[in-house]
Amino acid sequence: MKQEKLLLLPFAAGLLNAEAAPQKGDGDNRPNVIIIYADDLGYGDLECYGAKNVETPNVNRLANEGIRLTNTHAVAATSTPSRYSLLTGEYAWRRPGTDIAAGNAAMVIKPTQFTLADAFRSAGYTTAAIGKWHLGLGDKTGEQDWNAPLAAAPADLGFDYSYIMAATGDRVPCVFIENGMVANYDPSAPIEVSYVRNFPGEPTGRDNPELLYNLKPSEHHNQSIVNGISRIGYMKGGGRALWKDENIADSIVAHAVRFIDEHRREPFFMYLATNDIHVPRFPHERFRGKNKMGLRGDAIMQFDWTVGQIMEKLRKTGLDKNTLVILSSDNGPVLDDGYQDEANERLNGHSPTGGLRGGKYSALEGGTRVPAIVRWPGHVKARRTSDVLISQIDWFRSLASLAGARIPKGAAPDSRNRLGNLLGEDATDRPWVVEQASNHALSLRTKEWKYIEPSDGPAVMQSTPRIETGYSAMPQLYRLDAGGEAANLAADEPEKLFEMQALLKRVRQQRADVPAVPATTPADKK
Repeated sequence: MKQEKLLLLPFAAGLLNAEAAPQKGDGDNRPNVIIIYADDLGYGDLECYGAKNVETPNVNRLANEGIRLTNTHAVAATSTPSRYSLLTGEYAWRRPGTDIAAGNAAMVIKPTQFTLADAFRSAGYTTAAIGKWHLGLGDKTGEQDWNAPLAAAPADLGFDYSYIMAATGDRVPCVFIENGMVANYDPSAPIEVSYVRNFPGEPTGRDNPELLYNLKPSEHHNQSIVNGISRIGYMKGGGRALWKDENIADSIVAHAVRFIDEHRREPFFMYLATNDIHVPRFPHERFRGKNKMGLRGDAIMQFDWTVGQIMEKLRKTGLDKNTLVILSSDNGPVLDDGYQDEANERLNGHSPTGGLRGGKYSALEGGTRVPAIVRWPGHVKARRTSDVLISQIDWFRSLASLAGARIPKGAAPDSRNRLGNLLGEDATDRPWVVEQASNHALSLRTKEWKYIEPSDGPAVMQSTPRIETGYSAMPQLYRLDAGGEAANLAADEPEKLFEMQALLKRVRQQRADVPAVPATTPADKK
């Protein structure tokens, strides 16, 4: 949200100076906050969550120094709605236009909305969004001028600095956007983007497969070619601004490390969204061929390297003890998602979902149950595991509470303060969480039960990827503490089914009438 003046608010037992934000050297002990948000990382994809065939030593160390959460849920089984919900505190299914965004989509979050970045900035933090964005740019879909400053960018949503991919690695435009402008812009190669038709004379993966020297598509990803890989959508130009897929992680890390260096003397919030495990998977040569699972395993190793680089920078700058780090994922995993990278063929016994049904796109548990690790020395006890029920929808108000921010009326309407859960100080489960599948079907999840509402669609996705969807014309009810999603108990438990259906209806239609979710904060425990 655009702001003319920063409003500084109370934090902990003291009051901040209303004239200017205090510097670290002035006794400001508020923690820095970094959210490391992985892309398509499954619940079972990390070694500390039982992964086979891949080593993740840096993530393991993060878990050993903090709390490993085993019952955390993304808001949706796909990227854009999960990210929208995380940054706005509003369920994406309440807002039309929050489905998977095209590369030339208008900005999904409107500048008039109060975001998580706004909350931190209002409390005197410097804010940054680095890495994958996938929430649209500009004010009109398909009408962006990529050769000039964009009309709407992360700066309009509370981010002081941004270095982002416009959408995803498999969608054009294949350039980074820094503070609302194409990074390393090449005036000799002006950029044009279309999701309707190709530009005359431009090769595509469909018509020119001989140019695909890095990766070939398995399905759909056969349009414009960048770096020997065909994408979704059509693009012309870019020149030296075009990324090389093998350098994406290095570029994201370099800009994140620089941001930490430049703002180490003031409180900062960084939303660090990595790209690695999303297709096309083409990691740096340092990692390629190093894992028995092939490119997807190599990409997980590269993600682990990214985590290590960020943590090492925090240690070298003396910030590691006063920085709250949260690591998680935007949705469940997917294997063949449009490229011939042998992700299915080379699993060798590894289960990306950790044995859960479904995956990305799905209404089943594998679609939204994600790894989550929280580290903050001196505040989060080390080597802990918690199965407390958590939803990412609550991270907005939880972290805003930590920063001492005041939330305007109407903002973050679905978020609740569950900071005590994140810090391991409160083991009280959230009474329920709501999850969204790719076809918009909603699920209501409690600690013991899960209800999936009836919806249209095939039981298994008919094209790549072949994922069990959980879609059914009949209501589904599962008792999660008695076999998981193995047996549909809807016919056997009519009273519980009605209870879950009624609660979901109330959540959807009348937020004010839904039973309150108790707030939990460190102060509540003292």
